[in-house]
This record gives sequence, structure tokens and C-alpha cells, in this order.
Amino acid sequence: MSENTISVQTKAPYGMIAILFIGAFVAILNETLLNIALPAIMQEFEVKATAVQWLSTGYMLINGILIPASAFFIQRFTDKKLFITAMALFTLGTFLASIAPAFGVLLAARMIQAAGSAIMMPLLMNVMLTAFPVEKRGAAMGMFGLVMITAPAIGPTLSGWIIEHYSWRMLFDLVLPIAILTLIFAAFKLKDVTPQRAIKLDVMSLILSSIGFGGLLYGFSSAGEKGWDNILVYGTIIIGTVAIITFVLRQLRMDEPMLEFRIFKYPMFALSSAISIVISVAMFSAMILMPIYVQTIRGISPMDSGLLMLPGAIAMGIMSPITGKLFDKYGARSLAVFGLIITIVTSYYFSKISMDTAYSTLVLLYTLRMFGMSMVMMPVMTNGLNQLPAHNNPHGTAMNNTLQQVSGAIGSAVLITVMNNKTTAKAEELAASTMNNMSANTQASTQGAAELKQQIMNEAMLHGINYTFFISTLIAVIALILAFFIKRVKPNHDHMMTGEVAEKQVEE
Repeated sequence: MSENTISVQTKAPYGMIAILFIGAFVAILNETLLNIALPAIMQEFEVKATAVQWLSTGYMLINGILIPASAFFIQRFTDKKLFITAMALFTLGTFLASIAPAFGVLLAARMIQAAGSAIMMPLLMNVMLTAFPVEKRGAAMGMFGLVMITAPAIGPTLSGWIIEHYSWRMLFDLVLPIAILTLIFAAFKLKDVTPQRAIKLDVMSLILSSIGFGGLLYGFSSAGEKGWDNILVYGTIIIGTVAIITFVLRQLRMDEPMLEFRIFKYPMFALSSAISIVISVAMFSAMILMPIYVQTIRGISPMDSGLLMLPGAIAMGIMSPITGKLFDKYGARSLAVFGLIITIVTSYYFSKISMDTAYSTLVLLYTLRMFGMSMVMMPVMTNGLNQLPAHNNPHGTAMNNTLQQVSGAIGSAVLITVMNNKTTAKAEELAASTMNNMSANTQASTQGAAELKQQIMNEAMLHGINYTFFISTLIAVIALILAFFIKRVKPNHDHMMTGEVAEKQVEE
């Protein structure tokens, strides 16, 4: 395909998309699969929590570093070569993790896995944008949403069951044959859909991007554990911010940027990015706070904690293709508004949970919240991408994935900080109140004092979780206000359109 030819396939390559789907599914599943296994890995390799956390943090860092560069890779290399390289790296990492004799080998294996998975999501999104005309993209991206949302949601449930019955290595043994089969099928069946251009990689842009996004992700991810006053936290955030500002200014001066920031001049893409950032922060609140509430405060087993979230994952899986078809028919605004109202109401009810809230109530609230979110993310994102001229698709997908990674890390750090501060303040208040109420003549037993301390901490933590869910509710309200400004991008059959034509695609 020549450099200037950008066309929509006359017949969508469903076989190719199925292979990409499976590869992306196992890659995303692997992100959340390991979280519940961390205590078992700590015990086997005799490492501290700060070290074992790098299995998750390191994976995210590699993703954050490579995703911004994915726009270059997608434009420079063929779909087949890029996917096979990515899948081969992921498969190699999975194999090494399965047999890892030491913690260092396991950590290196996770980094290799991440290097492969970072390219898969932007590549899959770009193939779908190229393979389907604008008026059919909703249904296609709905299927993509099935992968993007369901895989991380079922990860904790599957992981909980495996850890209760088998070794943590089974998590990798389970994924490995699927990865190998996907790699074999890709070698024989994969075709090239997206156009290539003979562009050169600007090494300085790659360095600045790696330092910038890597620094931000590391800094904010470490804040919850190390505290904001730790030099590693604020130091990496400052360095990351300076590097990103330099990176953006450099891209704006380049004719062939590694990541095109001028796409934000398209109003619906800019709006969709803003809404996606806000929603990512709100979504992460439940993913972080629910396990803390369910396992730490209520003492529910990891397996039952995972099962609590499973109906929500199923609801999102069922709704993603349906939402895609509704998007093609009605547009993003009505879906986003309806979904965000559900998200706001359920988030508010989560801010009212107590020590004895029924398990069934928690399942219902979480499922409804996931149902609401399934109507927001993909329609909003697809509507924004629809406004971009076709040659900017790789930049649009790379930008979306990068912003979600960064906003997720920042949102998580801020919400954990809010929860910790409220928990500490409430614990001090409850402790002071308890001491005042105790009779001077009453001498509490050591066991009674320990039980009382635990009760105070649980009540304080519950207060912190409730308050954080309330903040999450307010964040979702911001997204709802922004959603009212969404305008539908009209289908345009000429995919060689210029930027000026793309800007005029929006309905008044």
C-alpha cells in the first residue's frame, strides 16, 4: 500500500481481527491476573512488599513508555510483523515467568511481557478504525470494548480461584498455550490492513517520552505507599513533568512527530479525551477501594471478593457489543449521559456502605456501576476518533491509551491519598473519643485493647472509603457535565479527507 493511499477495506478482515482480539485479551488479562498472587510470590522468593509490587508497577511503566511510541511503530511497520514481534515478546515473557527460579528473573519476564502487550492494544484499535467505515465503527469498537473491559475485570476472580487451588505459576501456565497458538495462527493468517509510511524515529523524542511518562507513572504509583514527601515521589513527578513539556514542545515543532499533539485541535477528540481521563479516575476508585473494603474490613476471602466483581464483568461483556450498535444508531451523547447518571447514583450509594452492608447489595451496586460505565468509555472514545482524518488514527489510538494509563495512575494515587488522610484523621478522632469515654478506674485487658484498636481502625478506614467514593461521585458529575457537549460526528465515506474536512464533520 502506498504512502498516500488510505482506504477502508471493502470486506472487514474478521479472521485477522479475531487473532488480534485473542492476543490483546490475554495481554490485558495478564495485567490484573497477578495482583492476588503477590503475597504467595513474596513468601516463595522471600521478598518484601515494596519489591514484589514492582511486578505490577514495572509492567505499567513499560506500557507507559512504549504506548506513546506505538504511533510510530504502527506507521512504520506492517501489521503482521508488528503483531508477531509483540506476541513473541509476550509469549517469551510468559514462559520465563512460568519457570522463574528467582525473583529477578520473574521481574524481567514481566517487563518482557509488558513490552509485547503495550503494542497490541493500539495496533488492534488502529486496524479496526481502518477496517470499518465510520457508520459501522460503533459495533466494531463495542467488540473491542469487550476485550478492553472484560479481561481486567475477570482477572481477579480467575486469579483468586487458581491461587486457592494451585501454585501462582499456573497463572502463566494457563496463558502460555493460548499465547503460543495465537502466535502460530498470526504467522499463517495475519494480513496487512493499515498503511505504512517511511518515517524515521526521532531518538530524542523517544528518550523524552520515556522519561516523561515513565517518571509520572512511577511517581504517582509510588505516592500511596511512600508518601508525597518522599524525594523519589515528588522528584520523579517533577522530572517527568519537565520531560513531557519538553516532549510536547518538540512534537509541535516537528513535521513528522512521534506523537501528534495537534490532533487536539479537533473539538470532539479533545472532548472525548477529557471525558475519558475523568472516567478513568472514577473507574479506578472502585477497583482500588472495593478489595480494601471487602477483604480488610469485612474479612471476605479473595475468591469471594473476585466473585463479587464477576457479575459486573459479565454485564460489561454483554453490554459492550450492544452499546456499540446503539452508538451507531443514536450517537455517543445519549449513551454517555445515561451511563454516567447510573455511575453517579451507584457511586453515591457506595459512599454510604457500612460494616454490615449485605453481600448481595454490594454485588448489585458494583454490577450496576459497571453497567453504567460500559455505556460511556467506548462510545465517547469512538466518537472522538471518528473526527480525526484517517492518517491520524495511529496518533489518536496512542494518545487515548497513553492518557488512560497516566490518568489511571494519577487518579489511583490521589484517591489512595484522600482515603489515607481521612482514615488517619478519623482514627485519631475515634481514639480520643474512646479514651474520654473510658472510666479512669477501668483497666482494659491487652486482648480487649487490641480488639478495640482494630475496631477503631476498621471504622476509620470505612469512613475513609466512604469519603473517597463521595469524591469519586463528584468526579463522575464533572464527566456528566462534559458529556452534554458531545456532538455526533457525521459518517464521512471519503477517508482521504483533510483535517479541515474532518473538523466540519460535527453536527450542529
